[in-house]
Formats: sequence, structure tokens, C-alpha cells
Amino acid sequence: MFKLNHYVICQLICFLFILFGTVVYAQTINIGGLKDVFKAKPIVFNGGASANNSFYAGNSNRDPYNYTLQGNINANLFGQLHLPFTFSLSNVGSTYSYPSPPNRLDLHPTYKWISGHIGNVTMSFSPYTLNGHPFSGVGLDLTPSGPWKVSVMTGRLQKAVAYDLKNPKVLPAYHRMGYGSKMVYEKLGYKLGLSAFYAGDERMSLVGMPDSLALSPQQNLAVCYTAQFRLGHGFDVQMEYGNSAITLDNSDTTVRSTHNYLKSLMGERGQTAFYHAIKLGVSYTFMKTTLGLGYERVDPGYRTLGAYYFNNDFENMTINVSRALLKDKMLLSGNIGLQYDNLDGKKSATTHRMVGSMNISCTPTERWQFNGNYSSFRTHMNIQSPFQKINQLPSFSNVDTLNFVQISQSAQVNSMLTTRKDECRNHQLGVNIAFQDASDQRFGGVCKKGNGSQIYNLATSYNMLYLKKSIQVNLSYTISHNRTDFNHSLTHGPSAQASTKLLNKNMTTGLLTSYNTSTQRGIQQNSTFNVRLSVAYAVFKAHNLSLALMNQYRSTRNKIQTSDLMGTLGYNWSF
Repeated sequence: MFKLNHYVICQLICFLFILFGTVVYAQTINIGGLKDVFKAKPIVFNGGASANNSFYAGNSNRDPYNYTLQGNINANLFGQLHLPFTFSLSNVGSTYSYPSPPNRLDLHPTYKWISGHIGNVTMSFSPYTLNGHPFSGVGLDLTPSGPWKVSVMTGRLQKAVAYDLKNPKVLPAYHRMGYGSKMVYEKLGYKLGLSAFYAGDERMSLVGMPDSLALSPQQNLAVCYTAQFRLGHGFDVQMEYGNSAITLDNSDTTVRSTHNYLKSLMGERGQTAFYHAIKLGVSYTFMKTTLGLGYERVDPGYRTLGAYYFNNDFENMTINVSRALLKDKMLLSGNIGLQYDNLDGKKSATTHRMVGSMNISCTPTERWQFNGNYSSFRTHMNIQSPFQKINQLPSFSNVDTLNFVQISQSAQVNSMLTTRKDECRNHQLGVNIAFQDASDQRFGGVCKKGNGSQIYNLATSYNMLYLKKSIQVNLSYTISHNRTDFNHSLTHGPSAQASTKLLNKNMTTGLLTSYNTSTQRGIQQNSTFNVRLSVAYAVFKAHNLSLALMNQYRSTRNKIQTSDLMGTLGYNWSF
């Protein structure tokens, strides 16, 4: 490991021990209360576990058998110590190596105001430091009744993946460790916070890699300061400042002088860059109305190894407002402002644009619910066509969870109308309309002309529930239109689903059929017909057996027809 790593770790550990001692010293220990503790049951278990076996036969290149074991178990010791444990084990993808393994095991013990996180877990300190990146290690949250709150973590962010010439789609990766801490001090009227995160790659964990991949070991130190103040009479102020130091190649020993205060921890390496981010907000609340001003600036190139994706090179100035109307039956909120990029002047052009967002939630009557939202702020999302879920074979999800694209505009409208409701039946009509303007800008790449796309989705459904007969019927129609500069595609089709309970409601049966067809530039490309049959039976009060069968028929433009048969046998135990 790096000598620098030990230096940073020692500073974090010393800081945490001092702070932990302060927190513990401030607590009052009730020795007399220990007698009541031991009167409770020594240990109580609750939770559930499931096992699924999937079998496949067809034309696709898939494994004929896969299994998945999942569970969520909680042990309660003397009513004081909680030990929740979750796991997910599968042989799907067992022949490949990934920086983040698909199998997950985690334990979250809790005792009063002390919570631990052990195994494959996630934690979030700040958008500018550690923000939900999964790691294999340990974490700790200390939330006593006093003003201090402390969080710490240490673990492996990604494991080493060797270069494999036979599998070029599996990218090699360095072994990366991460360490972080967060401290919050909160009193009446104000709240102060500090978080720090360090991550570094082991240089010798990846060897024999071709230079054409241009992959180098990195290291990062990010620090964030937060402050919130309630000034009275409805005024609130929020401030957040982030500073990130990134070394693109920690094997480079070139010395470069800089004036950033993080250089004492990161060193003055030739490929170390320092970035800043700041976010300010002030709001005033009166008569069910909130008015506010917001400002955010993120340097070009700002990123942290504690997050997968990060928007940078922008400056926003916004006005915010929210208001409750119609006797609190409607809630409106939104903001509007200006945004521009090219903060360092290195781009050939600067983009100035109006940005904003709006949210509306309304319940005019007991039978009608309506909500909608619109945003023109840049964000990253994992976009899926609704037909990916409709046509997906069970237990064989091929969705890449890191396949994110940048969204510059998005809008969505949902409406649910209850057309009939009494003690025997309940009928509901639902409509969902969504729009997304996406650019193919993955892993900080440049969005090229033609890579952007506009996605329009429309889903309508009519659901009928017959309470006394325990019968449910759902009819739906879905349309998805994807348009780019050079192409446009349309996928649409109906689906019908019915389910009922038999044998004194111990058995649940369901049948689903769907058909959809896809065209490009008006020319049909393929069509898909699905039939799903499911049966679930409650053997005992806490034990359930399930069987699901799916047959899928595909026909392509070249008159190639395929057939896939999938079966899943499952067992579920809840206690």
C-alpha cells in the first residue's frame, strides 16, 4: 500500500478516537436499568428467506440452470441489541470477474444509538465526498441524544480485475480501498458538519495490461463542510462547500507546486488536480408558502471516487417557491433560474440556458389522484424501456446497473381515477406519460452529435378487483417512442393479466399474456409474444412454494423465429 494511505488513515483514526471519546464521555450510564434488560427474552428471530431455482431451454445463449438465495434475518438480543442480516447469493455471472461482486452479504447491528454496517454495504456522507458507492468493509453510525453525530467507514470500493484478452467487455480494474468519516454538531437553531473521504488504488494490483487501455492507478481525497442556520421568523440558510483532490496516476512522481491546503495530505504530484464546489441556499416560510434563493457552482472536472457519476462544469442561480392550495389538496413547488458552463473557458463555446423544475401533487376528490413533474436540470439516470421489464425472462435480468446516461430534460404525469368502488369491487383507470431528453455521455465522455435521444412513454391500464371472489384483472397498453438525430423507433403492444385465490385462499394463481411489436423508420423489426403462468401455495402459515412458467416467442424482420421456455421453482419462509 501507499505510504500516503497510512498517513491519511492515522489522521482519520486519531480524529475519530478523540471525537468518540467526547461522545461517550457525555453519556449517562444507567446501571440499575440492567436488571430490566435481562427480564426480556434472550433472543428473538424474525425475517424471511427464499430460494429460487431457474431452468431454461431455448435458442438464446443462456445458462440452463441458475439459483438465487436471498434472506433478511433480524436477531433481537434482550430487546436491546438488533442484528439485522441480509444476503443475496447467486451463480449468475459466476464465470466473470467484476469490480463489484454480484453476491451480497451484509449485517447491520444496532444498539440504542450505535449502528454498524458490515459486509457489502453503502453509506452516504455528502454529494461531494462519499455518495452511495458500495463497498465491502465496515461502517459505524453514532447518533446519541447529544449534539454530536459521527459516521465512519473503511472498506474495498472495487476489487482487482485482471486483463482478459478473451473477454474484452470485462474491463480491468485496480484494487481500490476507501476510508471516510463524517461529523455533525447540531444545536437549536444551527447545524454544522464535516466529512472527509479518501480512496486509493494499489499500483501493483494490476499488471500486464496493454497501454492502449490508458488505465492508471488513481487516488482521491475529498472534504466537505456544511452549515445550516435557522435565523428565526421563518428564515433558513444552508451552505455546503466541497474540495476534491484527484491524482489521475499515482505512479507519477513528478513534483508540482500548488497552494491548495489538501496538498499536505495528497502531496505535490504532477498529475494531481484540485477542484471546488459550493452550494448556497436561503428560504423564507410564511402562510403555507416558502420562497427561496439557490446558488451552486461546481468546477470543471470535479469528481470523487466515492460516487459513480458526478455533474460538473456548471453554475446555477435559481429562485424557489412552494405553496399549498385548495385546503391542502394541492401542493405546488418549483424553481427557475439560469445555468451556464465553460467555467474555465477551455471549451470552444459557452452554453447559457434557462433551467427549472416544477412538481404538482393534487387530490381533488377521493376518487381522483394526480401528480406531475418537470425538470431541466442535468442528472444521471439508468434508463429502461418499459418493454425491457415486459419481455424480460425471470431471474435473467441483463440490465447493466452502471449503464447510466445524462438527462437534460425530463417530465412525467401520473393520473389515477377510481371509476367504481363499493364493498364488492374496485375499478381504477391509470395513465402514465413520461418524457426524457438523454445524451449518451457515459463515464465523463463527450456527447457527440447523434448520440442524444428523446424518449416518450405512454402507459394506460384498467384494473378491476372483485373483493368477495378474490379475482383481479388488469388490462394495459404501452407505447414507447425513441427518437435520435438519425433514427426513430416505436414499440407498442397490449397485455392482460388475471389472478385469483383458490383452496380457501391458500393458493394464488396468475396468468399474463402480452404482445408487442417494434419498428424502425416505419419498418417492422421484430415482434414478441409472452405467456406467463404462476402458482403460489401456502404449505403452512410461514412457508410458501411457488412455480412460474414463461414461454416467449420472437419473430424478427429476417423471418427468424425463436422460442424460449423458462421455469422457476421457489420456496419462501417467513418467521
